[in-house]
Order: sequence, then structure tokens, then C-alpha cells
Amino acid sequence: MRFRWDRITPLMTVPYVPTLGPVHPAAVTAGLFEAIARIAGTGDFLPWDKDRRWPGPKSEHLLTDDVQHHDGDLALLPTLTRRTDHATIKVHVYGNGPGSLTAAADLARKLAAIHDAAAARIVWLLGPDQPETYAVGVGTRVQLKTFGAGEQDPAPADIAPYDRLPTPVQRSFTPFAEAMKNDGFAFLHQQMQTGHHGPVLTITHHGRVAGAIGPLETITDPTGRTQLLPQYFGVHPDHRGHGYGRALWRAAMNWGHHHGADYQLLQTEVGGASDRLCQTEGLTSLGYICTRTL
Repeated sequence: MRFRWDRITPLMTVPYVPTLGPVHPAAVTAGLFEAIARIAGTGDFLPWDKDRRWPGPKSEHLLTDDVQHHDGDLALLPTLTRRTDHATIKVHVYGNGPGSLTAAADLARKLAAIHDAAAARIVWLLGPDQPETYAVGVGTRVQLKTFGAGEQDPAPADIAPYDRLPTPVQRSFTPFAEAMKNDGFAFLHQQMQTGHHGPVLTITHHGRVAGAIGPLETITDPTGRTQLLPQYFGVHPDHRGHGYGRALWRAAMNWGHHHGADYQLLQTEVGGASDRLCQTEGLTSLGYICTRTL
């Protein structure tokens, strides 16, 4: 079906774009959606895609021929992610009228069968005015950090980039990453071995890595603004409650400030530690991204 940007605009309660994820509100334009459609299935990355920092082709693309528009109050935008061992269908729902999730689920199951996908999911959006209880257990909060002209709090002295740690302390990152694999640190640790990434900041406890945030990198978004890319961020469960997470966060924001970042976009698990921290640090909620596996 022909892509109808004019029908999607009034339904977009959160600045979230399939294959790209959250974007700055000012970046949501017809041109952005057209660019996603143009490279669909090519494996290419758009210049402002946060995933281009990782090796390999783009694994997720918009299924342009399967986009559906329903009577002006519902748009369904399906994507296919194909990796070495499995494929996943996701149907993104723009609009929240009666039956919208059912229609999305029907389309997701149909496309999963056509593309032999092992998983099918639906993704829907809730605006920032919606109660957060609607997203607990199924959603993440999209948060916007805007960098002002003032200085950020300086990084504490016990925070250091991974590559400046003494060798014995560096070795402790391996068990830390394994313990935090559900937060993506096993993948990050693997990528760190290549050296092709920005710095990963660490905080240590008695000579061992207790928490980390990174990689720290910026890109230029479609509006010309400088975006600090989202990071893997976490503190080992044995070392929580000591302010390590806030210290790491402020150190990362200090890095972003001094490297010219205008803003950062994050997705945090509703009610989780990072979610609460970001709220106390004054970030702006742009709404919720909810996901259900069928």
C-alpha cells in the first residue's frame, strides 16, 4: 500500500519511527519516513541511525508493501528483522481506536507465516499524558535529555574509561558483563574487543568493575542537531544503593556536554532504577512504547 504520511501524523502520540526507534520531535517529517521506505530491504543504514555504529548490515526493514491504513484513524507499519538464526515480525500501531491491537495482531501473525518468522510482536504508543500504569510490565518510557549552556556536574574521580583501567581491573569487566548480560553488557563487551567504539565509563568497588555506561558517541540527526547516542547502562546488583548509577549517569552527561551534544533520547523500563533516576535528573517524558509478543 502507498505510504500515507498525512494519515500517520495526527496518530503519532510519541516521536517513534519504525526501524529507527525514538527520534527528536523536530525530526519527525515525511522525508524521514520516505527515507526509511527508500532503503527498505537494502541492508543500508540511514546517516542518523543509531545502529550504524555496530558492524554488519541493517537487520530490520519496513515491509512497505504491507503497510495498512484504516479509515484515517489507524495505521499499521510492519517491519521484518532477519538475523542469522531467526526472524521477527513487528507491527507498529499508530492509532488507539477500538480493535487497533487486534488488527495489528492479525497482521503480525499473517506476516510471520509468510516470512517464516519465529516471533511476532505488536508495538503501540501511549502519549505522555497517559497513566504510566498502562505501560508497567509491557513498556518503556521515552525520555528526552536536553543539554543547556551551563556546565554539567563533573565526573567523580573514581570513574574512569575502561581502556584506562589497570589490567587486573579490566579483567573484572568479564564477570561483570556476564552478570549483566540481560542489560546488554555481554554484547557490549564483545564489541569492545574490536576497539571501534566510543569510551565506556566504569566505576569500581574494591578493585573490581561495579558499574558501567557506554559507549559514548554522538551523531548528527536529520535536523542538524548533535545527538548523544543511548548507552548500555547498569550497576551490578551487589553494588546498588551506593549512588553509583547516578555518578555514572552524570559522568556520561558531562562527556556529552563537552562533546557538543544538544540532546539525548533514552528508553527506560517503566518503574525501573534507570527510569526513576532519569526522572529525578529532570528529563522530559515523551510517552511510552509498549510491546507484546504473540
